[in-house]
Amino acid sequence: MARLKIMFSHLSVVLMALAAAVGIVVLVSAPWWVWLLVPLGIGAQMLNEYNLHRYVFHLPPPKRQWVFDLLYQAHYGHHDFPTNHGLFFVPVWVALPVLAFNFGLVWGVAAIIGLPFAFEIAVAIVVVGEVLTFLGYEWFHMTSHLNIPKTRVERYVTTLHNQHHFRDFSKWFHVSPGGEVIDRAMGTAIDRDTLRSQQRIEFIRTLGLRPDDPRLVSARQRFAPKYGLTSAEVARAAAV
Repeated sequence: MARLKIMFSHLSVVLMALAAAVGIVVLVSAPWWVWLLVPLGIGAQMLNEYNLHRYVFHLPPPKRQWVFDLLYQAHYGHHDFPTNHGLFFVPVWVALPVLAFNFGLVWGVAAIIGLPFAFEIAVAIVVVGEVLTFLGYEWFHMTSHLNIPKTRVERYVTTLHNQHHFRDFSKWFHVSPGGEVIDRAMGTAIDRDTLRSQQRIEFIRTLGLRPDDPRLVSARQRFAPKYGLTSAEVARAAAV
């Protein structure tokens, strides 16, 4: 219950859960074969998860403060304060546009090639398959950052995700169970032997930036009230 309370305190989780529920209702009246397309959304969301994390959330730090602030809320801040509950989740201004784009893309392609029930196909793949997988991602990601009893799968996810946060932020971009297949295929996995010999990256919690970088200092001060960061936490984060 405690984890559900944390999850559903975040607007994007609530809205995405509502979207999935509406999608399931829509599919009740769809042909049976449309339901068979739902698993396609699982694979698609795994790719979304990897690509957004690697190529968007880990963009080189922007020089313009307003762009930096966007990335700080989207992901940099989560690395800076990995146990802050407010920074666990994908912002609503990222989640909903991605959902809308993917839905429009699948619906458009299905309609263009003349598939029947193009709208329902998009609902099955995107609104049900992708969104439910996204919610699973949010669950496992949140759990990996909480100091609580965990299942075997949750412990496995936590072990791999901790490597990304505390050993090498250029590796292990997946979080959802099974997503490591993509990391291995893309060359961003890291094995135990390499971990033993690899030195910890300097300033790893700030993605290689000096903790007192003016952009980081400005972002922390700006968003401290929003995420409930104390002045002591902000000061500690800036210490070199």
